[in-house]
Amino acid sequence: MKRYVITGGAGFIGSNIAATLLRQSDTDVVIVDDFSSGDWRNLIPLDCEVRAADCDDPHLLAEIAAGEYHGVFHEAAITDTTVMDQRRMVEVNTNAFKSLLEATAASSTRLVYASSAGTYGNSAAPNAIGRGEQPENIYGFSKLAMDRIASRFYARHHGGIVGLRYFNVYGPGEHHKHERNGNNTASMMLQLYMKAKAGEQLRLFKYGEQQRDFVYIRDVIDANLEAMNGTLSGVCNVGSGRARCFNDAVTILGDALGQSFDVEYFDNPFSFYQMHTEADLSETQRILDWQPTCTLETGMRDYIQRLELGQRGPLDGVHD
Repeated sequence: MKRYVITGGAGFIGSNIAATLLRQSDTDVVIVDDFSSGDWRNLIPLDCEVRAADCDDPHLLAEIAAGEYHGVFHEAAITDTTVMDQRRMVEVNTNAFKSLLEATAASSTRLVYASSAGTYGNSAAPNAIGRGEQPENIYGFSKLAMDRIASRFYARHHGGIVGLRYFNVYGPGEHHKHERNGNNTASMMLQLYMKAKAGEQLRLFKYGEQQRDFVYIRDVIDANLEAMNGTLSGVCNVGSGRARCFNDAVTILGDALGQSFDVEYFDNPFSFYQMHTEADLSETQRILDWQPTCTLETGMRDYIQRLELGQRGPLDGVHD
């Protein structure tokens, strides 16, 4: 059997990857998570080994270095962009990743890891690999540092390394982000939906024309699997390839729920806020031979339908 380890496997993207892999009869999964931001409820439908540990746990690193896994999906990270503790961010995101690189290089185990569109900061869109890499916060810098470290391993890492710069991901499996300690790291789509269902006023930064590349979780899963099954190394953008404004998301939500919303616009308090992101997918197509299939309309409608049915877990392992 093919055996994979997923760090951060209790989180949004990690649990969705696990659910998809576990549908394959010849695949086993080990989930490693420190549960600082992931949620056990994402794992209820997933019949696999679960370990409470850091991603650079010595026992895990020894297993990887010994070649016990077919591949490693590294999704563990501090993902809250409002965290300003520079040392903690770099220790958790960047230093631990270096340890994983060394372990996977020792056994030629393929490594697919989560980078971020935060590496581009407010550089002019479309955002292309190797251009405009000017992060606006310590989170974006920690991810750019990971990409730079990975590039130094390409020549001697015979299993291959692929970094995926996620743009604005949304979809089933992220509900815990909305619930945990009032944390609003959940996608805009989920935040808007929850406010609408509660009868609350929908609010956007003035005047809702900020543009983001929103990408549905189904496309993100597909990109991860293509990266794991490929042979090349490099960094790729994972987005829809098309920027959409916040007002569009409100309109699609209203259409799906049969409602009309009077949006309140307010001043944006964040100086580092990204105003326009849009993934250039040329390097993604070269390395992965992959393109997204979900538009904002199809992704949001599928997501909202699942939310209306009370389905909050990962796509292929749904639970109420």
